[in-house]
Amino acid sequence: MKVLFHYAAGPDLAARLAAIPGLRITVCPEADDATLRRLLPETDVLWHVLQRCTADMIAAAPRLRLIQKIGVGVNTIDLDAARARGIPVCNLPATNARAVAELALALMLAALRRLPRFDAGMRQGVWTDPLLQDGLGELGGRTVGLVGYGAIPQLLAPILAAMGCRLLYTTRAPRPDALGDWRALPDLLAEADIVSLHLPLTPETANLIDAGALARMKPGAVLINTARGGLVDQPALTQALQSGRLAAAGLDVFEAEPPDFGAPLFQLPNVVLSPHIAWLTTATFDRSFAQAAENCRRLAAGEALLNRVV
Repeated sequence: MKVLFHYAAGPDLAARLAAIPGLRITVCPEADDATLRRLLPETDVLWHVLQRCTADMIAAAPRLRLIQKIGVGVNTIDLDAARARGIPVCNLPATNARAVAELALALMLAALRRLPRFDAGMRQGVWTDPLLQDGLGELGGRTVGLVGYGAIPQLLAPILAAMGCRLLYTTRAPRPDALGDWRALPDLLAEADIVSLHLPLTPETANLIDAGALARMKPGAVLINTARGGLVDQPALTQALQSGRLAAAGLDVFEAEPPDFGAPLFQLPNVVLSPHIAWLTTATFDRSFAQAAENCRRLAAGEALLNRVV
């Protein structure tokens, strides 16, 4: 079975892929369109990561029998095109939950303590900067609002509680197993010192955090987004950060990826940035590849697939 892994792979990751038994896995970096066009006609299974899986890609792969998302969100896959061809689409719930929860925590801490600015100053020979001393914050004692309560917030919530945070969460309805107090989204935004997003991108959630939502947030609040960039109106967020209404943001995801690095958001000193790598750890790959390989085995054996979306 020929598997196309549509993502770049360094030496360690390439070795892990090569060690998976029973599969012929070819690596194609996302930016290498020529190699992608050459490989698609012979591809049985696409292991899709972040680069959009378009209708044209699906049409160029006549042997394609499975699109396996290495991750959770399937908003980057043309599901209608897959459905029209009868190609199943599967994802991997919870395989990256711990990694994303840990980076969400790291972004909270980095934003409150202004770590990128201290790091940049140290590299320029600056030991003491009085301008950065005011307003440095601690996580303990703050109210953290979790927007969504899936696998990632379920891991993050007890860590935040242990650090002394008060927890709020919002979902369609209160959950008896949740750690924290339920609030409707407008109330959570008004009450939380830190708002952390943990929702899929759907037509219902697109631009959920728009100018109105940002205006409802507490003055001096912090926004964390490790979910999907499309959840947030980026120009409105930029304005809220420029005006000082929001103290800071920690962002791992963006409206367009790769983003426009010339956009004003990327020039602001009160934003901590990472390039959609919250999920990206060796442990995430190990868990993901094990489940993806199992789905390939099931496909060959004619068995029911795990976590089928389409």
